[in-house]
Amino acid sequence: MSERPIIAVDAMGGDFGPSVVVPGAVEAARLHDLHVLLVGDTPKLEAELSKIDLANVHFDIVQADDVVHMNEKPSDILRRKKNASIQVACRLVKEGAADSVVSAGHSGATVACGMFIMGRLPGVERPALAALLPTEKNPVVVLDAGANVDCRPYHLFQFGLMGDAFARDLLSYAAPRVSLLSIGEEEGKGNSQVKEAYELLKMAQNLNFIGNAEGRDIFTGNIDVVICDGFVGNVVVKMSEGLAASLVRMLKRVFTSGFLPALGGMLAKGAFRHFARTIDYAEYGGAPLLGLQGLAIVCHGRSNARAMSNAIKMSGTFVRKGTNDRLAETILANEELTRFSRAI
Repeated sequence: MSERPIIAVDAMGGDFGPSVVVPGAVEAARLHDLHVLLVGDTPKLEAELSKIDLANVHFDIVQADDVVHMNEKPSDILRRKKNASIQVACRLVKEGAADSVVSAGHSGATVACGMFIMGRLPGVERPALAALLPTEKNPVVVLDAGANVDCRPYHLFQFGLMGDAFARDLLSYAAPRVSLLSIGEEEGKGNSQVKEAYELLKMAQNLNFIGNAEGRDIFTGNIDVVICDGFVGNVVVKMSEGLAASLVRMLKRVFTSGFLPALGGMLAKGAFRHFARTIDYAEYGGAPLLGLQGLAIVCHGRSNARAMSNAIKMSGTFVRKGTNDRLAETILANEELTRFSRAI
């Protein structure tokens, strides 16, 4: 158990930059006994800090001279922007000065810097983004949510192992139900990638693999971890976010279309507020990039202070529970299956 996890925060990232990142980081540090390293332009960060009560907050400012813009390619950022805030934050983890990094900036840059600066855990073929989605019961982990567009069966196999470790530690699921996203529930359904991954998952040690799942099964709450490649996973996550936002807007229109609907809306105001909170991405903070030497959490570009605070809180929990150690142990325990699949 780490006494006080040190979280490097890309304070210049996101649509709103330091104006939301700094308050969110300070709140997380105060509420969850964390030490945050605010990485970015010192004068801008100090200006935001001057507006906040800093009592009982452990923090430092780490100067970064450059900022990543959304239209830049991750490969260019890695080569040409050595002093960008996200690169500086990832190097802090690489050098042991921080335990993890959180950023709402350029997601591609965060993934690239995490992979090439922080490096992978032993045995991990490809790190994967783990997105948390609300369901009828408890949150479900979807991975990969966009880090790897083209995957081999053994990549999906390892995603299942990583998702299992994450769900056990971060969501406190005793025996996470792991499922493979396909076009049918029956064994043998899906493309060759899914079929081969299915066979590997059946043989995994200490994995509660329950078979295939269809898209309609994701939100029932009867699955805890959903495995897919990054192309499919990113579509699932973004479609889910869009659908949730559309449902809220449609409900608002219904309950403002006349006196009786408006009265019903007023009576159900508390229930709708709870519903909106349940589907709000800010409740989960961001998507952890699992499989790194350390942890990187990728947040929405439009994240508010609450979303940043929750992402940093998640990062601290990950460090305190030693989830990376458990994840590495799980990968190495199933190394022979990965090696066998890679050789086919």
